[in-house]
Amino acid sequence: MTKTLFITGASSGIGEATAKAAAKAGWNVGLFARSTDELERIASDIGDNALVLTGDATDYDTQKDAIAKLVDKFGGLDAVFANAGRGTSKSGTEDGDPEDWKGMVDLNIMGALYTAHAALPHLRKTKGQYVVTGSLAGRRHLKGSIYGSTKWFIHGFAGNLADEMAEWGGRCMVVSPGMVNTAFFDEAKPDKLQPDDVANAVMHALEAPAHASIREIHLMPVG
Repeated sequence: MTKTLFITGASSGIGEATAKAAAKAGWNVGLFARSTDELERIASDIGDNALVLTGDATDYDTQKDAIAKLVDKFGGLDAVFANAGRGTSKSGTEDGDPEDWKGMVDLNIMGALYTAHAALPHLRKTKGQYVVTGSLAGRRHLKGSIYGSTKWFIHGFAGNLADEMAEWGGRCMVVSPGMVNTAFFDEAKPDKLQPDDVANAVMHALEAPAHASIREIHLMPVG
């Protein structure tokens, strides 16, 4: 039976690459992000096993409704990838913008929590998986990085959720890359990790045998 994956932040970068990798592996994919045009472009590349679900990850009801639509179309939910996130406009604490912090926390932390809360009743039925995008910045202290602080939360949450889901046969994995060549950075980083590298790590966890719980995959560019 074909499995189904819901992805936030699916309109570019790691989310887009994971959607295409999952579809190539035979999964149905729910593409969730704010940009309808970009999602439709990706869906047209994938074909009939992709569903465009436009919305903002910081809105709980929108995520919940999107997951319900995906389940209604494909009959169930086997995994979610809480990938939506962003950085800050200014680095450091003293020079930072508290309003900008709030927007980032709403997306990086609350958005990931909303994905979990909305998806878990469905994942329980399939003994499914929750995957979330962490970061090197959530494993190593970086001077003044408020963004990194949100990823420390994500790493802690993923570990706690893994133990919670294990009680009913579910699994949780955090993928934590170093620098990835995405639009997150102002300049291209062709010598760093590529979105496909992270997508392949996510797929490794999603397609692991049911008895194997991969809790974290940490990727770094060589050198």
